[in-house]
Amino acid sequence: MLLKGKVALVAGATRGGGRGIAVELGAAGATVYVTGRTTRTEQSEYRRPETIEETAELVTAAGGEGIPVQVDHLDAAAVKRLVQRIGQEQARLDILVNDIWGGENLFEWNKPVWDHNLENGLKMLRLGIDTHLITAHHALPLMIEQPGGLLVEVTDGTAGYNASHYRLSPFYDLAKVAANRMAFAHAKDLAPYHATAISITPGWMRSEMMLGHYQVSEDNWRDATRIQPHFVISETPRFLGRAVAALAADPDRARWNGQSVSSGGLAQIYGFTDLDGSRPDCWRYMDEVMDPGKPADATGYR
Repeated sequence: MLLKGKVALVAGATRGGGRGIAVELGAAGATVYVTGRTTRTEQSEYRRPETIEETAELVTAAGGEGIPVQVDHLDAAAVKRLVQRIGQEQARLDILVNDIWGGENLFEWNKPVWDHNLENGLKMLRLGIDTHLITAHHALPLMIEQPGGLLVEVTDGTAGYNASHYRLSPFYDLAKVAANRMAFAHAKDLAPYHATAISITPGWMRSEMMLGHYQVSEDNWRDATRIQPHFVISETPRFLGRAVAALAADPDRARWNGQSVSSGGLAQIYGFTDLDGSRPDCWRYMDEVMDPGKPADATGYR
């Protein structure tokens, strides 16, 4: 177990990519604090069944130690208490993953700023930017107490892709571009402490919510390609988790400091696969197949 003895905080680990990351860090032996707002006794406005306790149990079952903590990462005092608890219980923090989001029900595609609901748009920015900065502010001082720490900013789209593509909403676009830039900025501040900051994007992820949207399960996910043929390039949340675990276990990860990477791109370098043994390279597929309007065909891309 390459991460045995390491302590991670996965902020925003109730479901989706955060859960996938937490489980794979656990599979590598790490102690993982998993945060979110939904517990077995209290739900967020999502009204979904996934809970932080369930995620923590999956981490432990995978071989690590999962510790659930209910936290709203817009609440700076709550985040401060969380980090103080980690310091008291573990006396270290090796890996911080900022996967906080919560904006799926707020964006309106293909609407200019004057037509988009302003309150929802501004809340989206708070969820996608403020939460990450609040968490970094409180957690990074603990992480840099020893060399070798890793900060991972999770976003949607590589820096290169987002620089040349409009993400269909001014608010969503800004939120996702910001995470890439945050990693770049934090990298400058962390380098003197021999710590690394990276932004990472999954591809088209088969999260619980995405599977629900297409009314399929992980077992029959390919049925969704009848509705959206390009879903053929999709990946599980665990693929993103394996990318983060590979970064965390890499003694030479400082070579990535400040860079924007993808799960599919890192799979080509580190050699890990998705649960089905494939290596979906979504962002190359988007550039070369989906965006040019070619027929859906993942041959050569997974």
